Amino acid sequence: MAFNLFERMIAFRYLRGRKREGFISIITGFSLAGISLGVATLIIVMAVMNGFRTELLTRILGVSGHIIVYGALQPLDNYRTVSARIKKVDGVKDAMPMVTGQALATIGKRAKGVMVQGMRPEDLARKTIISSNIKAGSIKNFKGRSTVLIGTKFAWRFGLRVGDRLTLVAPSSNATAFGSMPRAKAYRIVGTFEVGMYEYDSNFVYMPFAGAEVFFRQKGQASSIDVTIEDIDAVGATRKAIQESLGPSKRLRDWQEINSSFFSAIQVERNVMFLILTLIILVAALNVISGLIMMVKDKGRDIGILRSMGATQGAVMRIFFMTGASVGIVGTVIGTGLGIAFAANIEIIRGWIQNLTNMKIFDEEIYFLSQLPAEIDPGEVTAVVIISLLLSFLATLYPSLRAARLDPVVALRYE
Repeated sequence: MAFNLFERMIAFRYLRGRKREGFISIITGFSLAGISLGVATLIIVMAVMNGFRTELLTRILGVSGHIIVYGALQPLDNYRTVSARIKKVDGVKDAMPMVTGQALATIGKRAKGVMVQGMRPEDLARKTIISSNIKAGSIKNFKGRSTVLIGTKFAWRFGLRVGDRLTLVAPSSNATAFGSMPRAKAYRIVGTFEVGMYEYDSNFVYMPFAGAEVFFRQKGQASSIDVTIEDIDAVGATRKAIQESLGPSKRLRDWQEINSSFFSAIQVERNVMFLILTLIILVAALNVISGLIMMVKDKGRDIGILRSMGATQGAVMRIFFMTGASVGIVGTVIGTGLGIAFAANIEIIRGWIQNLTNMKIFDEEIYFLSQLPAEIDPGEVTAVVIISLLLSFLATLYPSLRAARLDPVVALRYE
């Protein structure tokens, strides 16, 4: 479909409204704004959904590991041998034995349930999501049997600082002549960490492996081994290789299995949001149809004159197609620019709106993360642009065909 200079001149002339055509110009403006806002909203929402998935995946796998190895029926007695064997498997970066369990943290008259992770100091130093995010104290003091690291949110909630004492109550009790007595031990806080995920920063306590062995009564045993692999997308093949190396006496769970429901829910929500927000662009495209139909009715006399001067049906169709498509193209370009700019600076904008309205619009206790994430996917932006342009072009076809089929005799009958 070729557009010559005459057709372009007429099409763009119709886009500029005169006083008596002001209503049509208003409809065109609303169509332009609708497409722009629809495209921008879709890009922003998809970027935020991508950011959530990436940030949660990074933090969850950074703390929990990609594959977790358990004993078949009891804790791992030979965890050193098992760890060494796992490290020899192709695709494995590291294997860290851990003693894990739940405990009750008491601070004065207040108490809170926490997840205790017992790790060797050298292993914790290699877990960069913790060791590189120490906000107070030093990881060098993470040693012995009476020291712990706690999250910044936990410390802030209970007013704890480095050097303070934290009492942990074990889930198992001591049997005495007077009945079962709870086992409690005080630990010195040597540092605070901030992963950036509220769940970990408020509920996790790290303890040296030797201290966790005593606290949970697992002397010489590990609860599990956290395995980090080179390619998280190849977790199936690596898991199979580890299982073959260890034999059937060990149980393995990978990150996809452990977090399947969580990330599946995010993916479903992401797809649904894409479909729902695409309807915004569709509604804007329908506005283009209504605006062009009104324009065809208003320009009936002009169409009749053009046809009587020798303009073909194809020329008339191209004129109105170009008129409607221009709205879609300009709206898509504006919306894409707005969407990318907003998504790239969404945390700054969030802070500005929050300060302006004095309202907390992103609660980290609900959304798990301390900052609003956004990750712009060029492929998704391209898909949004293509969908917007396609809907805009399709919206112009019926009005353009209607204009082309208008009989010049009928159009000029009462002129």
